Order: sequence, then structure tokens, then C-alpha cells
Amino acid sequence: MTFPHLQLVQLSRPSTIPKPVIELIVDGHQVTVPEGTTILGACQKLGIEIPTLCWLETLAPVNVCRVCVVEVEGARVLAPACSRTVEPGMVVQTRSERVNLTRKLVLEMLASSTDLSTAPGLAEMMTEYGAQPERFGACETVAQPVLVDNDLYIRDYAKCILCYKCVEACGEDHQNTFAIAVAGRGFHAHISTEFAVDLPTSACVYCGNCIAVCPTGALMSKREWDLRQEGNWNESKQTSTDTVCPFCGVGCTLTLHVQDGEIVKATSPLDNDITIGNLCIKGRFGWQHVQNGRSATQMAADAAVPA
Repeated sequence: MTFPHLQLVQLSRPSTIPKPVIELIVDGHQVTVPEGTTILGACQKLGIEIPTLCWLETLAPVNVCRVCVVEVEGARVLAPACSRTVEPGMVVQTRSERVNLTRKLVLEMLASSTDLSTAPGLAEMMTEYGAQPERFGACETVAQPVLVDNDLYIRDYAKCILCYKCVEACGEDHQNTFAIAVAGRGFHAHISTEFAVDLPTSACVYCGNCIAVCPTGALMSKREWDLRQEGNWNESKQTSTDTVCPFCGVGCTLTLHVQDGEIVKATSPLDNDITIGNLCIKGRFGWQHVQNGRSATQMAADAAVPA
């Protein structure tokens, strides 16, 4: 039996044609990478370390921190390695005198006006490039009180370097909530909710994905902030364990960070196919039920009380 009114539809398959390859030279080493690869990607293939602040492999590059700049032979200005794609015959220098000076100045200007005390790896980076932010004096361009308007996370914008990561994670790169954006211009540029309303009355859904991508600690879970204020936050004493979130059937991987027998933070691996480092409010903040809302110190104190 035939059905002349029906037409066969040929399903398309992903193209298996390999991308053209590009040859270039980085710091005197020849490397071949697929077309469309960034300079940063070529450097990673060679094992050459490039410092970054605003770049993350799960986010679209926004080219704002400028610490990843490299020198491309024949170019007038330094190129951001995180977004500049490679070209045939390109000759790149990642640690030239011009590059090192630029990175040093960027770090000095950031540290002269921003509190970088909780930014992982920044102290070592400052030492590596010989940055001396005190040369610029004590600028107070972003000094402001910590915003504590909810029980889940705090916003300490005195530590914000305007890397845009939180905006991208809240926006079209991941969450699509668009609860925050960059407001103002020049020295007055800052991260803000719509009409600068408090977080509980904003569009925020408390997924905490902005916290996960923040490179300086400007966004931090309330429990971590409390422990830091008490002087009890100690990452050297913390252990981490991967498990599966129990709240729904999606199967998100949770990395639980434990200190002194207490869960103090929940994250998710960036290379996890399901989460790509993202979680919802339950996954990131809903682990208190494990201890009935009590810390390990409280539980120990309760156990010591005679019956």
C-alpha cells in the first residue's frame, strides 16, 4: 500500500566534516588548532598559563578585565586572548615587556580601588607581576557597606571589579532571569537590580549562579560570610564530596563543602553535563535540613548537655 500524499523527510545529522586547522606560533612554539579557537585556547593546548578574571569557560567572553591581553605581531594594540580568534601565521607573545607592564597596571588599578582580600589567586598574581597598588594612593571609588537583605547570600560591592560574570550568568548565558545589570557610567558604574530595589523584591530567584562565577567574593553565601566575620572560615580544614541533589529528578551533581562536620557551602562542577556549574535555590542553599538548621558546634553543645 502506498500513500502518495506523504513525503519522506530526511533527518539532518550533525556535520562530521572537521574544521580547517590553523597554524600559529605562541612564545616561539608552533601549534595547530581548529579554526575558531581563541588565542587562550591555543595557549592552553601548549600549557602556557594566561591570567584571567572576567573569563570563564561556561560564559561568553566580555573582554573587560584585560589581564589576559597578549601581543600579536603586527598589531597596534594588545589583544584579549579570551576572545581573539587565531589566524593563519599569527605570531603571539604572552609575556613580552609590554604585556607584563599592562597586566601589572591593570592589577594595580583594580587593587587601588577595590578590596581584593577574598579573591582567590589575586595575591599571587599581584606578586608575580610586581604590582604596587599603593602607587595610586587609597582610592575610595567603590567603598560601600555590605548588602545583607536576605538569608541566603550577601553582596559586598566594595569587592566588585565589574567583570560582568554575574550579569552573564543571570542573563542569557545561563539563568535568563535578568535580575541584575550594570547601571551607571564611569566611576559610578555598578551592579544593580532593576530600579535598585532590594533583592527580595527584585526578579532574583536565588539560584546563586552569580555567586558561583564571582571571582572576588563580592557575592558570597550568607553562611560563608558569617563564618568569615567570626574568623572561623578555614578552607584548609574543608573537605568536599560529590553527591546527587535529592530535590527533583533532574540529577544535578552537588559538591558539598564540609568544615568541622558542618556543610558550609554547595557548588556544582563546571564540567558537569547537566549543571555546567549551575544550580537552583534548593540545590545551592537547601542543605540545612541535613543538620536541622543547626551547625556542628550547636549539635556538639546539645550533645554535651546532660539528659
